[in-house]
Amino acid sequence: MKKEVLYLKIAKIIEDQISTGILNLGDKLPSIRSVQKLYNVSINTVKQAFLELENRSLIEPRAKSGYFVSKTSQRKSSLPTVGELKSVPYEKPPEDLISKVFNTLTNKDIIQFSLGAADKKMLPIAKLNKGITKVIRDLEDCGTGYEPAQGSLNLRRTLAKWSLVLEGKLNEDDFVTTSGTMNAIFNCLFAVTKPGDTVAVETPVYFGILQVIKSLGLKVIEIPSHPITGVDLEALKKVLPKLAACCFVTNFSNPLGSLMPEEHKIELVKMLTHHNIPLIEDDLYGNLFFGKGRPRPCKFFDEAGIVMWCGSVSKTLAPGYRVGWVAPGKFKDKIIRQKLLHTISTPSLYEEVIADFMEHGRYDHHLRAFRNRLYANCLQFQRAVEDYFPEGTKISQPQGGFMLWVEVDQKIDTAELYDTALKENISFAPGRMFTQHNQYNNCMRLNYALEWNERTESGLKTLGNIIKKAM
Repeated sequence: MKKEVLYLKIAKIIEDQISTGILNLGDKLPSIRSVQKLYNVSINTVKQAFLELENRSLIEPRAKSGYFVSKTSQRKSSLPTVGELKSVPYEKPPEDLISKVFNTLTNKDIIQFSLGAADKKMLPIAKLNKGITKVIRDLEDCGTGYEPAQGSLNLRRTLAKWSLVLEGKLNEDDFVTTSGTMNAIFNCLFAVTKPGDTVAVETPVYFGILQVIKSLGLKVIEIPSHPITGVDLEALKKVLPKLAACCFVTNFSNPLGSLMPEEHKIELVKMLTHHNIPLIEDDLYGNLFFGKGRPRPCKFFDEAGIVMWCGSVSKTLAPGYRVGWVAPGKFKDKIIRQKLLHTISTPSLYEEVIADFMEHGRYDHHLRAFRNRLYANCLQFQRAVEDYFPEGTKISQPQGGFMLWVEVDQKIDTAELYDTALKENISFAPGRMFTQHNQYNNCMRLNYALEWNERTESGLKTLGNIIKKAM
């Protein structure tokens, strides 16, 4: 453990030197031997530190020359524009656009920058398959029986133990399992609102949340969200009297990748508790952090039980398993009754497979490698967009997750651009999908949880050329 802390400490010192400009693009790093003598550590410790930086695309080796600060470590682009607070009704529902994008998802010839899921090569599929075999062998009914409506006890107990970020504030009785995060959000909204009520979401917002809210006959107010710090709490305060609930992604929002600072989370929970407004917290991406550690959710600061903390393994392990959960606070009994009415129970087999995977350390091991690949990919995508897209393109700076938000010239309509890109076997998510209003027409979301290779980079280059031709 001491060795691990030491190499990470050295890596952090070098990373800080790069971010503050002490080390610039193309600068040569001190030799491994020099770093060894400077910090009085072993050669292997320095090699581990350099490997950590290389995995995150901050440095690159050159044959017989040593290590240099990589191009992807330097950022030139501005951040995307912050949205506006609007309270007008739907202007132009994007359902047709959403359907058009989703209709391409099974086409293997298309580069799927639009898909909100990780490349299967990044997921531990073989290990999960072994887990299925083991669970079928060990389960008394081979997974064919009903589970209690609250969900698998093994999974709920494992979630409580694994949620170290909450420091023991939850136990297995605080969780209810669901069919993924969207099912959890649906149940939460159904429990705390009635048709005609108003719900606050961040903007831009994941289009699935907008669709669920609309399907329940609810109204939406989109709260401006900064690309780095997330929801604008001052803007939220202006509309609090109108709200029945809030639904926010506080850790690495989709599509911006923003992270709400801890002091903002504390203020948000305090504010909503005072007004008795439930917070549905979508923490789907919380484990995909690029920083020192997993950020705490708002649930950590919830004393009154108003935060309904939602999560799943859909973005980290197995999208098709549809294993999710919610810690619904004071609304737990209502959520369990709803689940019993709507689905009776969730399938036990996959819940037991995930519980087994999380219980024995394999999830932690997978997440460490997964996060490193995502961070490296994020830097590669940012570098490629800077290189191939028109000058003046604005790029988000995700602090976790795997979504990149790109803003191009206002003359470009990415919904129209999508048809041109699709002819080149490239799919992305046009910005108009992420709002109920007529805005973000010159934006797009790119998924960087793809294998970084020549085909991926070529796809970004082609997409950049398509944008340039459209200007």
